[in-house]
Amino acid sequence: MGEALRGPRAPAGRGLFVPAPPRRTRTGSRGRPGYAPGQYRPRTEIDEQTTLGHTYVRSLMRSQLRAALAAFAVLVLLVGPLPLLFAALPDARRLQWALLGFGLYAPLVLLARWYVRRAERNERDFVRLVEDR
Repeated sequence: MGEALRGPRAPAGRGLFVPAPPRRTRTGSRGRPGYAPGQYRPRTEIDEQTTLGHTYVRSLMRSQLRAALAAFAVLVLLVGPLPLLFAALPDARRLQWALLGFGLYAPLVLLARWYVRRAERNERDFVRLVEDR
């Protein structure tokens, strides 16, 4: 009966070897379980520049690019029509100066604030993903 369990390539005197799933061996920060050395870690994938790590970095870059393109589109829609407006109202010099000198700053500041918050949130989400939080 022992021969049947050993299989054709098992050394004599030993049984069948069944690998167990990796165990969590240490405790990480804040009492959370850590990972065994051979287990999957996104930070390791990025550090070793594997295909998966490259995919993580590309996802961050894409999300940052989406935020930048959205901010640029809003900027174009905000500033782009101004020359047409100024051409349609050639006698309104005071309106032109008021729009360029004062009326444009508040929307630009709000747009810049939105973009910075969005970029920081993208980076924060990426760090959470990489650090397994």
